[in-house]
Formats: sequence, structure tokens, C-alpha cells
Amino acid sequence: MEARAIAVLEGDETGQELLGEALRVLAPDVVGLELELRRFDLSLESRRATRNAIVYEAAAAIRETGLGLKAATITPEGREDVGSPNRILREEIGGKVIVRTGRRIPGVIPLGGVHAPISIVRMAVGDAYGAKEWREGEGDDEVAFRTERIERRICHAVAEFAFRHAERASARVFGGPKYTVSPTYEGMLKEEMDAAAERHPDVPYDPQLIDATFALLVASTGDALVIPALNRDGDILSDLVLPLFGSIAGSESLLVAFDEDFVPSAVMAEAAHGTAPSLRGKNVANPMAMILAAAALLEQGDEEARPAGRAIREACLEAVADGIRTADLGGHAGTTEFTDEVIRRVRSKLGAGTPQAGAV
Repeated sequence: MEARAIAVLEGDETGQELLGEALRVLAPDVVGLELELRRFDLSLESRRATRNAIVYEAAAAIRETGLGLKAATITPEGREDVGSPNRILREEIGGKVIVRTGRRIPGVIPLGGVHAPISIVRMAVGDAYGAKEWREGEGDDEVAFRTERIERRICHAVAEFAFRHAERASARVFGGPKYTVSPTYEGMLKEEMDAAAERHPDVPYDPQLIDATFALLVASTGDALVIPALNRDGDILSDLVLPLFGSIAGSESLLVAFDEDFVPSAVMAEAAHGTAPSLRGKNVANPMAMILAAAALLEQGDEEARPAGRAIREACLEAVADGIRTADLGGHAGTTEFTDEVIRRVRSKLGAGTPQAGAV
């Protein structure tokens, strides 16, 4: 049996530690699959040493394999430094959409009565990120400028993916950009949302301005929602929505590239949180989001791999429901203890034994 290849992008601080936990769950004797893990060191030290060449190598591997699993990485602040690897990866992979879904975590009380899933489907490139910036003038007369751009092809991808995702999840497409104030720029996304609604007439569609979207989130507690968004709006929405469910550690983040028919051609999964330097080496960080990212990759794979992805996801949530929780969820389990419990449950679900010799 040919091993399934996954590009593994190593990172920094606690992000790297949690990647290690996720890889323990992906071990062949746990999931019963032969996996070829192609590893790339995307730590800040490595990126500086290679002047980001390692990032481009990792992106090429994701394009080739179709699957990537990334640890959290440090983005340095210096203007002349190596910058964000995420921007390079998104551009090189051809990623158009980033998806983050807030979900109920068993036994964890969400804020404001929110209980139905909320997915943020945002642009992966363009908008405020990567914009050219400059200043003119001095003193109180100094003026700052920024050029932003969005592309119709990206707007089309965001809108189409949002409606397809809502159809699968029996959800309502909700929200949108501030198209009344910015009919030319932000209105482009609204035009594509309206066009997608016509292509998917059975999907409930409730467009709202972005400020109303924020205001109505908690009032829409009974419905599963999918919210298409501009890049920066979606970034901010994600940081609001995920904590509503009790912890940002309960959700993975997916970067998706598509073929011409909007079928995913490459997916990179990672945790929605950062490197958490204060938790490094303490065995207290919650590995759930990183493990769920690994599960999402298997669920994006072929038919043989999908049951393992589902088993990992179920094992995480069932462990939490049975009280095996890290401190951020009000429990006392350590990082490795939680992972050990997930592994035990996955093995039980899949009946996984020792794979054939040669598994990686």
C-alpha cells in the first residue's frame, strides 16, 4: 500500500510542541494508515538562515501532496526581517479561502447562549494584508496612505465555498461586507454572494453589513451560520467567534486552494492560536486544536483516510465530555495526558494495530 504524503511544517515555541502531540495521534499504530511525513523546519531561526527559502520549499510540497499540517510560527516585527510565513504559503499554494469554525465543546458553557456552529469563510489573500503603505507630510499635517485590493476570482471563491459549506452543514449564509459605504470595493464581494445565492437557491441567505453581523451574532444563537468575509473582517470575526465557544483551542484553521470547479486541490491545516510562549515546556497547553487540524487533513483525504479523521475528532470531543480537560477548559489534565487519552480512544474506535513494515 502506498503511503499517503503530508507536508509537515514545523514551527516555534509551544506551537512546535503541540505539533508533536498531533503527530503522535497520526502514528501508524494509532490510525492504521501508512503516512509519509515530509518535514520542513519553519522555525524563525530556519527561516532567517534560509531567507525564507524553506517556506517556498514547504509550499511546493503542499502543492504536490495536496495536504499540509502547520505548527504555529513566530512573525517577527522588524520591517527588514523575514516576515510572515503564512503570507508566502497562502500565495504560493494558491490558497483563496481560510475557514475557521467555532463549535460547542462538550461540557464547556459558551458565552451568550451561542451553541450552533459558526464558520468564518474569509479571503486568504489581498485586502488590508500585503497592502502598500506610505506617509507624506510632517507634524500634524502628516498623512498615512494604504493601497488595498481584492480580486473578483477571490470573491467568487469565498462566496461559492461559503454556500457549498452551508449546504453541507445545513447552515445559513449570514453577514457580509460594508457594501453600502464601499459599493465599488467591498461591493464586489456582495455581488458574488448574491450570485452564489442564485446558484444555491435552497441555502438560506441573510446578507448583513459587517457591523450588523457583529451585533447580531449573539442574537442568532439558534442557527448554524456561515459568514463570508473580506480578509481583515474575517480575521477579526474569527478572533471573536472562536472564544464564544469557550476556548480558541477548540478549532482548527484551514487554508484551501481550488481547481477550476472549486473542488479543493490543496489544504493546509493548523491550529487557530499562536505560539503561546508563556506555556512553552510546561505541559499545560491544550493540544486539541492541533489534533483537530490533523483530523481535518485526514477528512480531506481519500475514502480510506476519512474514518480515521472522524475517529480523531470524536475522540477529542468525547475525552473533553468525560472530563479529560486541560486548564483552559477548567480541567487538570496536562498536554501529554490529553493526547494519551485521545490516542487510546482512537485505537479503540479503529481497532488499529501495528501497520505493515515500512510505515513512516
